[in-house]
Amino acid sequence: MTTVMLMSAAVTAAPLHPPAETGPFRPPELVEVAQLDPMIKLDVRYATSNNFVHKPVYAEPRVFLQRPAAEAVVRVNARLKPLGYGLILFDGYRPWSVTRMFWESTSGSQRMFVADPREGSRHNRGCAVDLSLYDLKTGQAVAMPSDYDEMTERAYPTYEGGMAMAREHRDRLRAAMEAEGFSVHPREWWHYDYALWREYAILDVPFSALGH
Repeated sequence: MTTVMLMSAAVTAAPLHPPAETGPFRPPELVEVAQLDPMIKLDVRYATSNNFVHKPVYAEPRVFLQRPAAEAVVRVNARLKPLGYGLILFDGYRPWSVTRMFWESTSGSQRMFVADPREGSRHNRGCAVDLSLYDLKTGQAVAMPSDYDEMTERAYPTYEGGMAMAREHRDRLRAAMEAEGFSVHPREWWHYDYALWREYAILDVPFSALGH
């Protein structure tokens, strides 16, 4: 009995180091997205306690992506401007150690919404971005079917409940993102992966090492 329990714990324990990978990979070039377009807003909740782990996990409210992904986000923002919308970024590149911490902070069905550190996250590669829309006239975030990081079916990009206007906002964001090479996560309307994510390695570099 004890042996079985110990074996089970060993299987589910988070690893101490990122998974080993075989390349070749593109050289990383993480850039700060907001510096490419001042119209892009930031709401980096992981630099605050307003997130699902209820504590800051980033020392700075910054959003980085690999350059091709960052430039694609800028193009998305340009697509949305004539429609009266701009982008709000919640998260981009995420050090692997933060992914590990998220895994350890969740259990049960919640783990459907976080990446397994044994596999790493596309956020760890600098090729995933979490974002929403704001109204250019008011500067305020628009209504969406769920809040960011809400771990319910309302977060699914296919959810058909709630307000029609919120679903329209969600679908407008999706159309603009897909037009620039992103694909939506099946359980998170806000999470988009860039098409080239397989070409970049998992990283565990802190924001403080990425320069200002």
